[in-house]
Amino acid sequence: MHVIEADHLTKQFGSNTVLDAISLQVSAGEVFGYLGPNGAGKTTTVRLCLGLLQPTSGQVWIFGGDPGQNLPLRARLGVLLENSGLDERMTARDCLNYHARLYGMTDPGSRIDYLLDFVGLWDRRADRVGSFSTGMKRKLGIARAICHEPEVLFLDEPSAGLDPEGQKMIRELLLELAAAKRMTVFINSHNLSEVQRLCSRIAILNHGTIRAMGTIEELRQREGRPMLEIGLDPGSDAHEAGLELAAAGLVKHWEAGDHQLRAELNGHKSSDLVALLVQRGFPVAEVTNSARTLEEVYLSIVGEGGTQCDPQ
Repeated sequence: MHVIEADHLTKQFGSNTVLDAISLQVSAGEVFGYLGPNGAGKTTTVRLCLGLLQPTSGQVWIFGGDPGQNLPLRARLGVLLENSGLDERMTARDCLNYHARLYGMTDPGSRIDYLLDFVGLWDRRADRVGSFSTGMKRKLGIARAICHEPEVLFLDEPSAGLDPEGQKMIRELLLELAAAKRMTVFINSHNLSEVQRLCSRIAILNHGTIRAMGTIEELRQREGRPMLEIGLDPGSDAHEAGLELAAAGLVKHWEAGDHQLRAELNGHKSSDLVALLVQRGFPVAEVTNSARTLEEVYLSIVGEGGTQCDPQ
């Protein structure tokens, strides 16, 4: 069952086309990653899915209905945008209680207590939100988004401002919700490591159009040329070796480490690279094929210029 479906969804603001005829489908219980540089149209897509914006053309359906025209449908959705919109005058507990009652929960006390404990804010439950750090506000925003147990959860940069422990907590929570509750999760993120650990499928958006969509493994196999790991003898300068390969036009992209060179072929054979390196005085110890990382796939699709992507 397709819980989220967009068909040639387009949004213009004046003469500026932010989304250009995108189409996608997300199934029940799926954790779907939506990637792209700043300004690509990710947040606009979420606002259209929530019914907060009306499309210029095309259509989006949630559970087969139009979220812009069906107010009861919105009660089945949860959302955390990049600006969480928390009332900083409220305490953490009052904030969740207010949200729960807006969604018709008559006795939300035990649910609120569970969430505050789970996100590590139980000891701060009586403190005003204005006194919280950025990471604490993010945790409270996520607790608020799932307080009413929505069937579909939209998250805009869920790990922003969180330390590694907080990021791990959010990952575990989202995977549990998807597996145990069959909650569908739609994530906008720049954090490629997070997406790789969480998402069953991803779409990569750039300049308002979807450039690629599929599982991470499908995209790694489909997009671009193979990568090589080239081990050089100790004492060799891998950075200089990479410059030599690039100057000769043998590689499209390369990265240098300690006596190690990782290179994307540019229509040439691996033997061509080895021959050139040896000729230029860089003894090669080993050459192995290497799967492309999600970061390399992402950069090959959207280009390296101007992206704000965080590979960590």
